Amino acid sequence: MSDAPELEVAATEAVAKAEAAATRRRWINLGEFVAVAGLIIAAVSLWMTWHDRKADEADKQAEKTAAAQSEARYAVRSSLHGKDIVITADDRHTLGDISVTFPSDLGVAPQTSATQTIPAGWYEKALLKATDGGADSQTGKLPVLLTVHYMDDDTPLSTTGVFDIVWRTNGRVPPLGRDLHILGMRLHERGGSQARIDALWKAGWPAS
Repeated sequence: MSDAPELEVAATEAVAKAEAAATRRRWINLGEFVAVAGLIIAAVSLWMTWHDRKADEADKQAEKTAAAQSEARYAVRSSLHGKDIVITADDRHTLGDISVTFPSDLGVAPQTSATQTIPAGWYEKALLKATDGGADSQTGKLPVLLTVHYMDDDTPLSTTGVFDIVWRTNGRVPPLGRDLHILGMRLHERGGSQARIDALWKAGWPAS
């Protein structure tokens, strides 16, 4: 019976040592977890910084590309010389040949000009004939497919679009018939085709 207290003390000490060891292991595990979590956070932060920098670089490059493309593009402009329409250059681009396609119903062949000019003589008779039979005084639009070739520095480029030649007719003393006045030309839409200008013409002059 005399050994019982000693055994109890030894057991208590053993339990205390075991609990202390378990506590130390918990602190070690917690420290390892904190260290690993810190590494993960640092890695994520580094990746986010790299990703943001790459995104900024991509945005800047896209802006530069868009600006370069915008500067390279020639926006068609024109002026009137009497009844003739002249395509005019801007400060950046040198113009080359232009080609003009007319609605099929007019019976006017496609035309090309090295002087960037659309003479009214190309289509005047056909337009007056196609719009004859109504009032002498009329106003309308002639859709044409226009392609302009130009240079951007040393790069040859072209732009194509559907343009409306705006016109007006007035009656003259018989038997002179009607007189055609050209009021200008404006963009209808970018791109286009023969079928597109044919459809636009028929929509405006279904009886022609």
